[in-house]
Amino acid sequence: MPATAHRTHVWTRTEYEQMILSGGFRPGTRLELVDGEILDMAPQRSLHSTGVRLVEEALRAAFGSGFDVRAQLPLAVDDRSEPEPDIAVVVGSPRDYRDSHPKTALLVVEVADSSVEFDRTRKLAMYARNGIEEYWILNLEARALEVYRQPCGSKYRDRRILDNSRQITPLHATGRPVPVSNLLP
Repeated sequence: MPATAHRTHVWTRTEYEQMILSGGFRPGTRLELVDGEILDMAPQRSLHSTGVRLVEEALRAAFGSGFDVRAQLPLAVDDRSEPEPDIAVVVGSPRDYRDSHPKTALLVVEVADSSVEFDRTRKLAMYARNGIEEYWILNLEARALEVYRQPCGSKYRDRRILDNSRQITPLHATGRPVPVSNLLP
């Protein structure tokens, strides 16, 4: 009998959600599905948590009504991915997503302390491939905001790095600039 190569099982979003519903994971386990892989999310340090809250607060003010600023909630971007970005800004209100998670976002923000390389590679490719128009990485170590716009395949055409003396206007919140210093803990 010939030897078979071992392969990693690629999970679909449907399989992942069925496992969650059937109690396949311990309650409180922090997971996300990225490109068919079920990944443990790192525990949050205080610095990271503060960054998430500051970004959430700033974006709620910048976007106003008609938008839902979601903190660490699922985003069903494709059949093999259901990440839980630190922040996702979607059109509508929380009740619009009662029966299913949003499939896209106008802006996704990842707050990065230990995850910066993963956020710049795997997550960036996943968000670009799924047409997320604007992706930010709040790099806590560098104290800078990485701004990615114009998705093309699994990359973004436009990349800017803004230090804490700069400000940024989200694409869909025109006229409401956000100082980078307001995002940093």
